[in-house]
Amino acid sequence: MMDWLRDNLWAAWLTIAGALALAELASLDFTLLMLAAGAFTAAGAAAIFPDQLWLHLVVGLVTAAAMLVAIRPLLVRKIHHGTELKTGSAHVIGRSGTVVKEIHPDGGGSVRIGGDLWTARPFDEVSTIKAGTRVEVMSIDGATAVVYPVSDPLHNELNKPEPGQQ
Repeated sequence: MMDWLRDNLWAAWLTIAGALALAELASLDFTLLMLAAGAFTAAGAAAIFPDQLWLHLVVGLVTAAAMLVAIRPLLVRKIHHGTELKTGSAHVIGRSGTVVKEIHPDGGGSVRIGGDLWTARPFDEVSTIKAGTRVEVMSIDGATAVVYPVSDPLHNELNKPEPGQQ
């Protein structure tokens, strides 16, 4: 057994790297993954220089330390402090669109936001917003966008029929 291990030290390092990488899946802290990278490079050193255990250790330790200092903080920052993913109708709030059918306080209007057509109502419930006006979404009420105007009507958008109407 000891003879095989001495002759195949690279396999032992590779096994250690695999075990550390699998353990990382349980911790999700990126520390064990950086140690696995060190063990992986130690496996490479062991494959090239099989009789130099000290070299395997140095290469593995230097790699692991470099990964812990240089790469791990970047990964942690990217994963834990990235932009918040907005799902459902929340992704529409704050976006701008164009009124395609005049918006009345009692509803019945529509606005194009990105490529989607939304029913819309004015934010103050007394205004009428003409077709072609640029609006911004203040909130979503059920499936209705609550909007307010941000500019004058766009003349090239006036009288443009809604999709499916001729």
